[in-house]
Amino acid sequence: MTGDARITGLHHVTALAARPAENAAFYTDVLGLRLVKRTVNFDDPYVYHLYYGDAAGSPGSLLTHFPHPHAKQGVRGTPEITRATLRVPIGSLDFWQARLAERHIDAAEDERDGTPRLTFDDPHAMRLAIIQSDRPAASPWSAPGIDEAHAITSVQGVAIETPHTDAAQSFLQETLGFEVTRSEGDRTTLAVPGSTDDRDGVELVHVASAPAARMGAGTIHHVAWRVPTDEAQTEIAARIADAGVNVTPVIDRQYFRSIYFRIPGGVIFEIATDAPGFAVDEPAESLGTSLKLPPQYEPRRAEIEKHVAPLA
Repeated sequence: MTGDARITGLHHVTALAARPAENAAFYTDVLGLRLVKRTVNFDDPYVYHLYYGDAAGSPGSLLTHFPHPHAKQGVRGTPEITRATLRVPIGSLDFWQARLAERHIDAAEDERDGTPRLTFDDPHAMRLAIIQSDRPAASPWSAPGIDEAHAITSVQGVAIETPHTDAAQSFLQETLGFEVTRSEGDRTTLAVPGSTDDRDGVELVHVASAPAARMGAGTIHHVAWRVPTDEAQTEIAARIADAGVNVTPVIDRQYFRSIYFRIPGGVIFEIATDAPGFAVDEPAESLGTSLKLPPQYEPRRAEIEKHVAPLA
C-alpha cells in the first residue's frame, strides 16, 4: 500500500429494518444505545434513517437503520455482511445474557478464537454479537437498567461471507491497509492498522456455494470506516480507483462526508470523515429528539412528517 493516509477505525454499520417503532425500542430500550439522530434516507425521504450510538454519536459507536414499515424480509446468502459485533466492558457478558433472556431473546454463547461472545438477532433478524473489551466508550451513555459498567461502548467489526475471500483479503491489505490478525480454516480476521490487540476489523468467512443474498429487513447494507480528514479520504479514494475499483465522488451526508465502493466479492464499503458530527443541527443534550431533514427536503417537511411512522 502506498500513501500515508490511514483508516483509523470503524465509523458505523448500516442495516435495513422493518417497523420503525420496534427498531427504535430494541436499540434504545433493550440494548441501551442513544438515539442520536432521527432523519430520513437521502434517496427516499419517506423512510427514516435512525442513528444509535453513545452519548455523542461518536464515530465507531454507531449502528444506523433504514426501517420501512412494509419492508420484505432479506434473504441470507453470499456475498453478505452477516453480523455486527458490539463491545461491552469486561465482566459484562453475564449481565447481557440475563438481560436478553428476561426479554425472551435467544442468545447463544460461544468462544470463537478464545473470545467469549453472545450471538443473537434483533427483532428483524439482523445478526448481532457482544464481546467484552477494556476499550472505554468515547462518550459514555447509560440507559435505564443499564449502568455504565455494562453499557455497550462501540462497534468492534463485521463478518463477511463470500466465495471470494482471497480477492477481498488482498484488497483490504494492499489498498486499504488492513492487517491479518488471525487465520484459521475458512476464517481470516483483518484489522485496521494499529498497535493494540483490540482493533476494529473484519472477519472474512469463505463460503464456497450459497444462494445469492438479497437486501431486505434484517440485512446489513454496508459498513463504514472512519478517516480523520477530507485529505485522507481523498488519498484513499485515489488508491481505490488505482486498484481498478469504482468509487463514488464525495457525498455530503450532513454529519460526515462519504465515499462508497464495493470490495472484490461484492459487499458495500463506505469511508466517512469524523467531522462535522451530530451536533451541527441540534444541541448535544437533545440529540435525536426531533426529526432533522437534509436541506433539500426541508420545504417538504409537512408532507414527510405525514408519511414517517411515529417512533413512540
